Amino acid sequence: MAIILRRKTVSRLFFVGAVVFFAKLLFFSSQKPTQPPSTSRQIQGHNFIERATRPDKSLNVQRHPFLQSRMGRDERPDLFSNLIQNGVKDYWERFQLPYIVNKETAAVDAQHVSAAIDQLLSLNGWVAAMCPLLTRPFGQNTRDNLYDDLVREDHLYYVAIIIHSADHFLVDQLAVIVQMAKRLGTNNLFVSMLDYDSTDSTETLLDLCEAVLTLLGVPFRIRRVPGMTEDPAAAYYPREEAYTRNLALEPLHELYEKRKIKFSRVIWLKGFTCPNDILETIKISFANEAAMVCGMDWAEHNGLFIFSDRWRTRDIEGDQFRQSKSSSKPDAVPPRDRQGSQRYGQHLPFQVFCCESGTHVVDPAQSYYRGLSYRAGTDFQNVTRSEGAKTRAPTAACLDSSQAWFCRDLWVRSARDAVEEGDMAHNVGGQRRRDLWSREVVEYAARDALMAGRDAVKVKVGGGEEEVNDGAERPQVGGKKADPDANVGSDYDAMPVEDGGEEVPPPEFNKLSIPNSVFRPARILVNPRCPTTYAGVSHTQLARDLFGEGDDDVLSSTGKYVLDDWEGAPESFVCQEQRQTGGRKATKTQRRLGFSIHDELQRLPK
Repeated sequence: MAIILRRKTVSRLFFVGAVVFFAKLLFFSSQKPTQPPSTSRQIQGHNFIERATRPDKSLNVQRHPFLQSRMGRDERPDLFSNLIQNGVKDYWERFQLPYIVNKETAAVDAQHVSAAIDQLLSLNGWVAAMCPLLTRPFGQNTRDNLYDDLVREDHLYYVAIIIHSADHFLVDQLAVIVQMAKRLGTNNLFVSMLDYDSTDSTETLLDLCEAVLTLLGVPFRIRRVPGMTEDPAAAYYPREEAYTRNLALEPLHELYEKRKIKFSRVIWLKGFTCPNDILETIKISFANEAAMVCGMDWAEHNGLFIFSDRWRTRDIEGDQFRQSKSSSKPDAVPPRDRQGSQRYGQHLPFQVFCCESGTHVVDPAQSYYRGLSYRAGTDFQNVTRSEGAKTRAPTAACLDSSQAWFCRDLWVRSARDAVEEGDMAHNVGGQRRRDLWSREVVEYAARDALMAGRDAVKVKVGGGEEEVNDGAERPQVGGKKADPDANVGSDYDAMPVEDGGEEVPPPEFNKLSIPNSVFRPARILVNPRCPTTYAGVSHTQLARDLFGEGDDDVLSSTGKYVLDDWEGAPESFVCQEQRQTGGRKATKTQRRLGFSIHDELQRLPK
């Protein structure tokens, strides 16, 4: 009998232990942080209660403290550690603790903190103080309710910043984030800051960012990572670009995988950009259902503003933007294609093949959530090794920036989605589509003439005949000639060959089996009313150059924001590539390379 009782006791103990184990497994999150709790908190998945009732998809940091984390921080004591800790303790005990009476005083304390943050950020740079005073077209600064619809729609936005020794404008970027959080709501923003091997005071300023975002209740992940190589000569910049951008997007994927939180737009914050300009770019992105909308990056040079960041920007015909001045005449504006330059002159968004100039907005539903990530070429030469120069075929893949790879992936992804949906062609049957096909007939005939060794050929276009020569000038329906430099990329702005400049070879065409215009286009736009600069308060002069002193007609709706027709991808583009290691300032060469969406689709796994 005693043996039976003993067995029952053991069985009961085992049963109780199993119940406790499974209760702990089900009612508490099973996600364990991979970093020490003092340095980081990983995003936790839903526990049993959330899964069984209603999964919490909010970005509430009071309810979920793991939404605010710092990774890779240097916690080693230094010369000033004790001094800083003593100062913080003294401030808390003398100026904060005596005034904390009960919970009712929390609101007053929060107001004091917000006022102190506003005062701190307004003292640095121009962002908080100057942006409302800058001139903008279409009554942008006179209409207070211009972006109220964005606030009401309650979207989630993911702000990503990559910092590499950029302490000169990090506080200004923080000011922009604070203003956007106040406008859109602190629970509608997630901020991902990646410090890539900075050697200046960036890490200290990130302490400030952490404190401000924590006090305001904005979810964030601030992370510092070392450089991919200690030797600058062995660094391949496009690969570093892809590496850091993918790291900055890790919380985006982690939040979706663990908590099913999907963001409506990803905002890549670069340089100095006014909050209203970012909000307008977001609005343009939604109105056009665009995969990506970019601002325009302007660098100050000898008192003038020059369009910058041409390495990653191509117009819809595949040409590089001109390095134009902000005050250039209409025939010398950055975009070279006719429609793009016309809409740029009207301060309207225009379609491009690729962009990343300044702050830009990406739709993750058309990109990151579809499996796209940033990548770079692998066929580069490491100059730190004793090896001869590589011989590469003229048709070898372009070793350009990670953003340029990303743009081409967007075009292929859009085409693949359309093929899978059984809707490969776009705008079929409309007059615009017939016009496009007529222009393609002309270009194909020109290429056939070149391949056959003929100097010219006559083809029928729209009931008449048009002569196509050897390709020196791109023909256009209607007899109008385009910019003679439209096909030579940045050679339009390059140094003369006799002064050491590089001569760009003429384009080499191969007739495509299926033209790119048949496939659904990727919706990539540039918003010329979103300027980015690194020039401080002289941004005021840039605004006057671009937009003048008065306002254009006020937009009554988003009509002018929306493009009526979308062009297909160009069949070639200017490839500006970095073939060797050597960091960001390594020598870059350029050539014109063909681009066939059909061929790219054929290479994809089935």
